[in-house]
Amino acid sequence: MKKLKITFNSPVILCFALLSLIALLLGIITKGASTTALFSTYRSDLKSPLTYIRLFTYALGHSGWEHFIGNMSYILLLGPALEEKFGSVKTLIVILVTALITGIVNSLFFPSVSLCGASGIVFAFIIMTSFTGFKDGEIPLTFILVAVIFIGQQIIEGVFLNDNISNTAHIVGGIVGAAIGYIWNRKQ
Repeated sequence: MKKLKITFNSPVILCFALLSLIALLLGIITKGASTTALFSTYRSDLKSPLTYIRLFTYALGHSGWEHFIGNMSYILLLGPALEEKFGSVKTLIVILVTALITGIVNSLFFPSVSLCGASGIVFAFIIMTSFTGFKDGEIPLTFILVAVIFIGQQIIEGVFLNDNISNTAHIVGGIVGAAIGYIWNRKQ
């Protein structure tokens, strides 16, 4: 009988999840001070280097266990398949580009809103996953359904609910995932 062994199958996704866990634990230990200082993005002084660092690190921060578990469940479910298909470098690029664009959009259009968490990245992954069967000249029906269901839900919730969730981050993440998924799958 062959021995089973645990493999480090998705280094970018596993490191992202571990860094997010560390950020969450730091936030708990510091009673939210580290989350505000390092793991949230908001409009701040453009002369401060932390302003630019937080445009990426906010994606590691989470407001609590429920927020963390919700995002990591999707990231750990979808991320390894994307990392296997596109490779570690491209997966890291998706994470960084999504975080940056979502952070900039939040800062420009919602200056009084602090953004924290990986929800934009989750939505980028959801939309990108629907492109896995993409062939040039075709639009997968799964992509259309996922876009309508997930992005439509965010638009409706953004208009009708005031629940302290950044629907804009979800929408921007979905758009980034759609653009990258289309471009990368078209080339293959």
